[in-house]
Amino acid sequence: MNRRDAETQRKNSIREKIIGAAIEVHRALGPGLLESAYEECLCYELEQAGLFIERQVPLPVVYKEVLLDCGYRLDVIVDNSIAPGD
Repeated sequence: MNRRDAETQRKNSIREKIIGAAIEVHRALGPGLLESAYEECLCYELEQAGLFIERQVPLPVVYKEVLLDCGYRLDVIVDNSIAPGD
């Protein structure tokens, strides 16, 4: 297996754990709570699955080579690689 295949396999494994954790939280809590409650529970499940997480990570915006602090934050980054859109 080459390096690219190994990385793809690693990310797929992480994605499966994330989806499983999200389903578990949804089954346990159901709909209607604040996002912060779901995030807290999801992060608990992810850590229980042995994943490293970072929460509320600042995301600066660069516009025409100017760094703008617009207050954007990523809710959760998992294992230094999985974030929305990754």
